[in-house]
Amino acid sequence: MSGKKERVCPVERAGMLDKRIRKLLQNPKKILENYVKEGATILDLGCGPGFFSVEMAKMVGKSGKVIAADLQEGMLQKLKNKIQGTEIEKRIELHKCEKDKIGISEKVDFVLAFYMFHEVHNQEKFLEEIKSVLKPSGKFFIVEPKFFHVSEQAFEETIKKAKKVGFKPTERPKVFFSRAVVLKVL
Repeated sequence: MSGKKERVCPVERAGMLDKRIRKLLQNPKKILENYVKEGATILDLGCGPGFFSVEMAKMVGKSGKVIAADLQEGMLQKLKNKIQGTEIEKRIELHKCEKDKIGISEKVDFVLAFYMFHEVHNQEKFLEEIKSVLKPSGKFFIVEPKFFHVSEQAFEETIKKAKKVGFKPTERPKVFFSRAVVLKVL
């Protein structure tokens, strides 16, 4: 998971990603309820302080698992501190990505890349790696910020790259202030 350093959200700004008002505008349960099921194995890419990881861990239940992956050890530490001693601590596996590789081999049912895909330097390689860990019936959900970061043209280019490596767009959910697409492997 390689990102241009100036584009990766710094750990010092992690608090902005975890505000209560964000839950009102981008409620994880509402956004993900059609994709995250009990017993599923989920990969949360660029998990940051765990805004989505925590809710997904509740959604997958005791038999499911969330792999919370991030490039920055500081983000993973924030998530670790948040879940320590809670019921969901056992359901979240923290994973530090390498600069150019996600680095997991476990097959997953669902991958979430929320507001992070635009930070990836080699998107084709990244898409290939996601494809390699996604189960045949799995889905990959990309959500990008609409304003300032990702233009409509850039987002369409992302979808074009995904199609090129063997993904098929299945839907375009509405997410507040965002562009979104759900993909599955052909």
